[in-house]
Amino acid sequence: MSNLAEAYSWINLRYLLEGLWVTIEVSVVSIILSFIFGSILGIIRYVRFPFVSAIVGFVIDLIRNLPLLLLLFFTYFGLPKIGIRMEPLSAAIAAMTVFESAMIAEIVRSGIQAVDTGQMEGARSVGMTYWQGLRVIVLPQAMKKMIPPLVSQFISLIKDTSLATIIVLPELLYRAQIIYGQNTRYMIPMFIALAVMYFVVCYALSLVASGLEKRTS
Repeated sequence: MSNLAEAYSWINLRYLLEGLWVTIEVSVVSIILSFIFGSILGIIRYVRFPFVSAIVGFVIDLIRNLPLLLLLFFTYFGLPKIGIRMEPLSAAIAAMTVFESAMIAEIVRSGIQAVDTGQMEGARSVGMTYWQGLRVIVLPQAMKKMIPPLVSQFISLIKDTSLATIIVLPELLYRAQIIYGQNTRYMIPMFIALAVMYFVVCYALSLVASGLEKRTS
């Protein structure tokens, strides 16, 4: 019990909470940016612009089949070789945004394809242009279908922020490692604290998404 009391001292908990804030910061910014870019790329791939859609599709498939850890290494250690230097926070956000944008692009494309083609035909029959039909009729219906896979992807992103410890980002896992590195008796208590904090954040996101899904159904 004394080990638990020492491990969960206010100093250690505050240190972990500061790391949790970094994790949340990286996650929120990456989620917003990747949703914007991923939606644009998904629509481009769905619409099938000559040449452009094919190139975008190739890039998406390429990124989706690369490990996120490799992108983190490239962003933080590789880009400085060509004169582009980033702080760990910026590098983590950039790598995760690129990776998640590719994942979300496929979710968006699949969501749009899941909408019955008759919806677009009906929109065109009442005088809407293709883009009006896509924006007003198809995308709102597709968004309802996309909520579950999007939430799953965003939860994966939150958990994947732990990989950024490899580029010395002072996020949650990195700070826990520092704490139990100073005293190995704190290892199990730190693992428990990590599990609780990740669970709370991810579960909260799933609850918000569940409420949103019910509201739009």
